[in-house]
Amino acid sequence: MDGIYTLANDVVCNQLVALLNSIEVHAGREMPVAVIAYDDRLANVRAAIAPRPQVRLLDDPALFAPWEAFSRQVWQLHPTAIATWRKKGIADVYRLPSNRRYAAFDARAPFERFLYLDADTLLLNSPQPFFAALDRNSLVTYDFQHKDPSHIFNVTASKLPEVFRPDEIHRAIFCAGCYAGHRGAFSAEQRDWLLKQLAAGESEILYPNAPNQSVLNYMAMRLAQREGESFSIHNLALHLSPEQITGNSVTSSHFVERDGWVYDRGNPLTYLHYIGLPADWFNQLCSGKNVDFPYRETFLHYRFLHEPEKRPRLWGRKVLPQAGVGRRMLKKLRLVF
Repeated sequence: MDGIYTLANDVVCNQLVALLNSIEVHAGREMPVAVIAYDDRLANVRAAIAPRPQVRLLDDPALFAPWEAFSRQVWQLHPTAIATWRKKGIADVYRLPSNRRYAAFDARAPFERFLYLDADTLLLNSPQPFFAALDRNSLVTYDFQHKDPSHIFNVTASKLPEVFRPDEIHRAIFCAGCYAGHRGAFSAEQRDWLLKQLAAGESEILYPNAPNQSVLNYMAMRLAQREGESFSIHNLALHLSPEQITGNSVTSSHFVERDGWVYDRGNPLTYLHYIGLPADWFNQLCSGKNVDFPYRETFLHYRFLHEPEKRPRLWGRKVLPQAGVGRRMLKKLRLVF
């Protein structure tokens, strides 16, 4: 059975509702969805999915346990990550619950083939290109992370060119906010083999500021080397024709919004990732505060698709986001100064 996973808790519930509505529109109400519990803050999530028979909540600690244990083992092998996190007051692996997304690969997971989407994304077109590509590939992505590997690996690590050639990095790395795969990938035996390679010195290439993303890329790329043709990574952005390719990130300022669709040079996006924008901005917007950020009309369209009477009436001048990561991102886009 095919299905779609996401990762959420009550903090991102407004974004979750928007994502679920966008999936209903573009994948159909019959598309199964599983919400992976980020933590125990789930009261609003449970209420949001209760009227949706095609959506289930995955909150079994036994399903997450082996993947969280693996994540801890990985980062205990890193030369500096644990000490750096401790100095910042982080008692465990940084953002460890984000690694629960790995459970989609578990042999006990509900979907044989899946598309994973972060809760801060919207599906804006059919997901079938992902599933079609899974007929021939182990992992399918659609993004442009290869243009900036510094958010995947430590690009200054002397070991990096020994582990992955530049052409491998260009061809295979991906953002962990959107990818498709198969249940049963990354077996216990394969994970043990990966730990041995990391213990032999390869751990220094991991990027501690995005731990789940860095490890997932390492897992996929290292197994692609080991398994050869039996484990392949396919990036649609590198294989679609130039006329078909679109962007997908909120960091692109040239998209055009129209009635729940977003277009890149006339072509509808497959998905839109509001990467880097804090959940609080979306929550304030849903409460009526006139918070301004890119493509907010598309978010509002899907968030209140089935509840138009609850869509907030924004009043007053637009409020520019305060200092923080998201504001720095908007400055890069020249959307705030």
